Amino acid sequence: MDKRKRWREQEQELVERWNTAAVRYQEVQAEISRQASAGSNGASQELKLKEESARAEVEAVRRQVARLKVEFASGKRY
Repeated sequence: MDKRKRWREQEQELVERWNTAAVRYQEVQAEISRQASAGSNGASQELKLKEESARAEVEAVRRQVARLKVEFASGKRY
């Protein structure tokens, strides 16, 4: 029973990380779009770095979700 509680906590933390990373990535994309529509010559270097960072975080969380799915499918969870 202790394992299940710990797993659920891990899954909830992962969901929170996913939501945070996705919102951050969407905000950066919106800011880039605003700059592009304002006639700026593309995104600034700072925005490009923010975008790469946000994309890397989303990718890291996606890989962790994939690992949990494999554990679940193989019977190592629940």
